[in-house]
Amino acid sequence: MSVYMATTSDTPDSADANIFFVKPEQVEAMRDAAYEGRHGARDDAVITLLYDTGLRRSELVALDCGMLDLEAGHLAVPSAIQKDYPNDNTPSDVRMQLDPEDDLRTVRTLRAYLGGREDGALFASQKADRLTPKGVNDIVSRLAERADVRPHHFTGRGEAADVTPHTFRHSVAYRFLHEYDGYTLYNVSQRLRHSRLATTEENYAHFDTV
Repeated sequence: MSVYMATTSDTPDSADANIFFVKPEQVEAMRDAAYEGRHGARDDAVITLLYDTGLRRSELVALDCGMLDLEAGHLAVPSAIQKDYPNDNTPSDVRMQLDPEDDLRTVRTLRAYLGGREDGALFASQKADRLTPKGVNDIVSRLAERADVRPHHFTGRGEAADVTPHTFRHSVAYRFLHEYDGYTLYNVSQRLRHSRLATTEENYAHFDTV
């Protein structure tokens, strides 16, 4: 059985202790809840891609259909749409393998949402050609409330209102370290595209199990 063990040096500070994450069954509940609304296929795809890739909301809304290769199961994330590093370096273009453990149904979900569409923004809205970051916030908040998802943190539980798009970045770290075998903080760092492994360690060392 996995047991958390912490010493004074590796106990998270107050900020890290309030890093919220959701577990796989909670994500599934949100995905199911998507189909209670008018845009079920789109909202399911938004949640699935956030949870699979750990993309930031600004990166998610900047994606175009042409960045997907569903035959190969790849997503291209150009440097131009990535968040700048907190130094003078620029992120590199990245090609991400979708659903690396073949358990999230990402490709199938995206195919169902796109229905063969190959051009334009990946996520559009009724009011604009492209979904906005606020639109992503609204989708996540609505589905968390609808599914009554209470996210986890190091010492307890939050409320549905604590679930944000960024929660899914934290949830990638939890999934890699607890749901999959053989993954380390290095793999988390690569998936989340941190500029330094130290950033990953600072944020998620308390997710690891010893």
